[in-house]
Amino acid sequence: MIDRRSFIKGAGVALFSTGATALLADTSKAKRKPNFVVLFIDDMGYGDIEPFGSKLNKTPQLNRMAAEGMKLTSFYVAAPVCTPSRAALMTGCYPKRVGLATGTGNDVVLFPKDPHGLNPKEKTIASILKDAGYATGCFGKWHLGDQPEFLPTNHGFDTYFGIPYSNDMWPLMPGSEEWKAAPCPLPVMRNDTVVDIVKDMDDQAQLCKRFTDEAVAFIRDNRDRPFFVYLPHAFIHHPRKARKEFMDKAGPAKELDEQKMIQEPVYAMRQRTRAQIEEVDWSAGRILETIKELGLAENTMVIFTSDNGGEWGSSNGPLRGHKGTTWEGGMREPTLAWWPGTIPANSTCDEIATTMDLLPTFAILGGGKVPKDRVIDGKNIAPLLLGRANAKSPHQAFLYYKGNNLQAVRSGKWKLHTNGELYNLEKDIGERKNVAKDNPDILTRLKKYMDQAREDLDDPKNCRPVGKNMNPQYLVPLEKEDERHNHKSSSFH
Repeated sequence: MIDRRSFIKGAGVALFSTGATALLADTSKAKRKPNFVVLFIDDMGYGDIEPFGSKLNKTPQLNRMAAEGMKLTSFYVAAPVCTPSRAALMTGCYPKRVGLATGTGNDVVLFPKDPHGLNPKEKTIASILKDAGYATGCFGKWHLGDQPEFLPTNHGFDTYFGIPYSNDMWPLMPGSEEWKAAPCPLPVMRNDTVVDIVKDMDDQAQLCKRFTDEAVAFIRDNRDRPFFVYLPHAFIHHPRKARKEFMDKAGPAKELDEQKMIQEPVYAMRQRTRAQIEEVDWSAGRILETIKELGLAENTMVIFTSDNGGEWGSSNGPLRGHKGTTWEGGMREPTLAWWPGTIPANSTCDEIATTMDLLPTFAILGGGKVPKDRVIDGKNIAPLLLGRANAKSPHQAFLYYKGNNLQAVRSGKWKLHTNGELYNLEKDIGERKNVAKDNPDILTRLKKYMDQAREDLDDPKNCRPVGKNMNPQYLVPLEKEDERHNHKSSSFH
């Protein structure tokens, strides 16, 4: 029987089993601390890019990134929807541990003027790296609370430019009787100030370029010091439209009717999806070329991944399920890692790793301090990323949560769902053949992990409070008081 303390710490490679000194010895070519860039795509499926098998979308920049770096084929987010997934990335913790497994009430995510958000007392990747001397910038969709104390600049980022929540939380979102229009405009913010309003789909089509331009400018401005860039794109979240050059390349032009988008033909939906994926590829290429142009490639780690699985015209490849589910298609993400001369070129890692691991890994490589006054669920995956011989996942077990409810657990090649279904992911990545009857010992072992997880995360003493604002306000004042209503129901978030 594995006790709870051992479960939390994990087996295999412990969080600090490879210290910063030893790891940095592998990166001795670096003249300073390494830079970190995270490209976090919204709703991209496992099979949406060519390195992960797409035959529809052309992604030459990501192909190059894979050829020059590593594919991580068992890389997970900690939730299958936006807000909890982003909370896990920022804090290195399961969303339930930081109070953001769900939005307020029964909502799956946070909405405009939500009283909840990421607690300012939490330590984030940005705050840890900022304390270690890094310049830190966030450019894109935040979605961890839109009240002042929840915004990126109160979570360790020196600068922020982006939208505070999902791009469908606006008056022009897809409409039907069960879809209520969002109660406020979609603002673009610089730091804590609204500087623009996204008025229509033409404005939405410019978001990828605007965020990329800001990130590139930040990299150029901070070329002489270590930096952390978090680029969480609004693409490829619904409603979808890319810039004209990408729309034209993806197929025949088609006017978008936001009120009827859900009912539009599959081809039209795929056309817009392809256009956005190919513009995201352009964005990744522009970031990499800027880093190369500045002579920073051998000193910069870039991670490309998604916040959850895809849906509505997206492809999850061989995986079962989609966004919002705890099948592999909801939480296993197409992930690339690039650091020329340090991460082995044209390599593949199939060991279990997660977005939660980025906080301790970046902290160790960047000379920061991982908090010791709280549980951090992420582990140091530098040995995996650096291609060390025989490196194994530091995760004894990985937990699949949907909201506050545990749905499944993975250990090694085995995945057990709470309904008793067991899958060998090594042989059956699509979770088609339930092999529970043939593997009673595996069932017993994985059930113990589930019991230990519930003992841990179902106990309020082991979880930290969500941030609360007792007098939340809309970022943009409403013109009509009677437009103030709750927007509750959408699977797009």
